[in-house]
Amino acid sequence: MANPAPFDLVILGGGSGGYACALRAAELGMSVALIERDKVGGTCLHRGCIPTKALLHAAELADNAREGASFGVRTTLEGIDMPGVNAYKDRVVTKLYKGLQGLIKSRKITYVEGEGRLVSPTAVSVGDTTYEGRHVVLATGSYARSLPGLEIDHERVITSDDVLTMDTIPASAVILGAGAIGVEFASVWRSFGAEVTLVEALPHLLPLEEESSSKLLERAFRKRGIAYQLGARFEGVKVTDSGVVVTLEGGETLEAELLLVAIGRGPVSKDLGYEQAGVEVDRGYVRTDRYCKTSVDTIYALGDLIPTPQLAHVGFGEGILVAEHIAGRNPVPIDYDGVPRITYSEPEVSAVGLTSAEATKRGYDVVTMTYDLAGNGKSQILGTAGAVTLVAAKDGPVLGVHMVGSRVGELIAEAQLITNWEALPSEVAALIHPHPTMSEAVGEAHLALAGKPLHAHG
Repeated sequence: MANPAPFDLVILGGGSGGYACALRAAELGMSVALIERDKVGGTCLHRGCIPTKALLHAAELADNAREGASFGVRTTLEGIDMPGVNAYKDRVVTKLYKGLQGLIKSRKITYVEGEGRLVSPTAVSVGDTTYEGRHVVLATGSYARSLPGLEIDHERVITSDDVLTMDTIPASAVILGAGAIGVEFASVWRSFGAEVTLVEALPHLLPLEEESSSKLLERAFRKRGIAYQLGARFEGVKVTDSGVVVTLEGGETLEAELLLVAIGRGPVSKDLGYEQAGVEVDRGYVRTDRYCKTSVDTIYALGDLIPTPQLAHVGFGEGILVAEHIAGRNPVPIDYDGVPRITYSEPEVSAVGLTSAEATKRGYDVVTMTYDLAGNGKSQILGTAGAVTLVAAKDGPVLGVHMVGSRVGELIAEAQLITNWEALPSEVAALIHPHPTMSEAVGEAHLALAGKPLHAHG
């Protein structure tokens, strides 16, 4: 096959960041080639955000069925039909996948299925065909990491990718890692009836979040019967006829049907020609400037491939940023402190901005305020517990908003505006929030921090 005519932009990787870059570049009039070895949509659509949140919604329905009597509704849970759950999950993914394929086609983007490799600062090869571009964007994503010597057999020792294809529910599981991935799967499996133990080397669940949020989640998980070992280091695992025996540092053992390794994700950059083309790589991550430009002037990189937050919406933002920078639109670089993050467990944990520890480290004179959801009418209607915690500079703007409770992920958009626009507590307190809603908790927290608490003790 003859090589095609040169493109304005060649993108290697069709996940969240890659396809967002392709769509925006096409909008800006560029000719674009988008190369993907699997399916457009990448990890997020097919093995991450979307299918896992479908499982979490099914888990929520299971919990609601169990708890109906407490609301005066006579429901019982007959069981979990995992093939049925997977069919529902797959329908959601398929509908979004078809929509995305149509969107790519409508923008006249040249879509190429196959293994791509960077062969020069302006070219990517797929098989015997070379795709030349005025610029190249590397967006090859990430993979589920393991520990040295910890072999993933995909049967008893598994990753999150394996969970999404399981047609049974384990009777018991040990989950190694209590970041967002581990916590979400612990929540799903517990709702489906499994006995779950989380193992985390750091002192708290979700150790990068505000400490008070982690403690509220720990309390909620104890109440749900989810066990956890904190400050516990993994030493080894032995596969047996009936499952696994996990050994922790010090000799303690945990027995379960499965071990889920959920210690995070690593960048996909090995043997793809990056360094040979002059791209600077550090521990697998491609190094970039504020505009996601690499050490090679014609090459950009984004998404999980670079050391920024591994979130699909960060990939979207970086994709748009890169396309606009290449087009000469002078976009504003991303302020990663202002990116919201959500763990979709039950209860949910959401946050944006700085933790109190990080704010103090940066030299702020920090004040905090916590509003308990016990004072929020809609939270009591829903039967959820948790809190909204504000981190602010003394006599200054709100620096961070941290929330725990059912559905608090849906509240983070307002918090994002508050922190990114550097609002003062008094300015937010002046806004009247609708009653009864959970959004009132955000307003009530700011009222309290502004010195005029309403449904809270002063």
